[in-house]
Amino acid sequence: MRLLAMALTVAVLGGTGEARQPAAGRPMLVIHGGAGTITRGSMTAEREKEYRAALEASLRAGHAVLARGGSSLDAVEASVRILEDHPLFNAGKGAVFTHEGRNELDASIMDGRTMRAGSVAGVTIIRNPISAARAVMERSKHVMMAGRGAELFATKMGLEVVDPSYFWTESRWKSLQRQLLRDAEQQPPRTEGLPGEGTKFGTVGAVAVDREGNLAAATSTGGMTNKQFGRVGDSPIIGAGTYAANESCAVSGTGHGEFFIRWTVSYDIAALMKYRGLSVQQAADEVINRKLKGVGGEGGVIAVDGKGNIAMPFNTEGMYRGWIGPDGVPHVAIYRD
Repeated sequence: MRLLAMALTVAVLGGTGEARQPAAGRPMLVIHGGAGTITRGSMTAEREKEYRAALEASLRAGHAVLARGGSSLDAVEASVRILEDHPLFNAGKGAVFTHEGRNELDASIMDGRTMRAGSVAGVTIIRNPISAARAVMERSKHVMMAGRGAELFATKMGLEVVDPSYFWTESRWKSLQRQLLRDAEQQPPRTEGLPGEGTKFGTVGAVAVDREGNLAAATSTGGMTNKQFGRVGDSPIIGAGTYAANESCAVSGTGHGEFFIRWTVSYDIAALMKYRGLSVQQAADEVINRKLKGVGGEGGVIAVDGKGNIAMPFNTEGMYRGWIGPDGVPHVAIYRD
């Protein structure tokens, strides 16, 4: 009954970022699939059903790892790979197009137990960039690799590579054409979602704590539609879009990357917990709904601490998000209420 009551409380609180408090030492996984102007009025019933099914599949994949005693690192990678393979999300298969008509992918992962991290940026042929980021962390001396070098490394490590056409989807291609038309007409650009949605930032991510109390975070994205000149956002940058430290929390963000970079959003949340003693909910809410919102930065984060308390604040109208605890029941939310 207690777990049922907690789940109901989570569903009601939605975008407030309220912390959840399961029993200490119990595994917890949280995911996101992007934030933005996501409302019931802009979403078809069929498309909402597709999103919920995809988010549940991601939660179940990560939970399966945790349930058998696996590491939080394995869990977040497994969850993010599911979202990378699904064309609904702006990561992997569903990535948006650059100004030049390419799909350039970024991803990062961090181990809160060891403080090791890895990331890739601007890759075009790696099917699952999150696995390439982990390979950089575990099988190289570096933290970040970019472009052709990252692709050569991933190939050498035996990761699956694909022809760039694998990432092409008609809906994302049409989004680019609309943005190019706005450019030609000198209209202000905007971030787009899929047909039947509002506008959104489509980064995906996962955070988890395992039975041992170890934290991990992972983030993956295709960036922004019509991005130019080798632009890299916050997702592959440790401390901006991704951060994990056992002494504080694990964080993955989604939103306007330039703001997340300049305000070091993910690390700032961890620092507020470490140096000011805030809870994960208080710290995440302070950064997303006060600091970031105060300077015009849009987006949200998911976060978890070592005891399994979680927070999911966002300052947009909606955020695809979900969580699953020791009972193995997936919970998915999209809208603010």
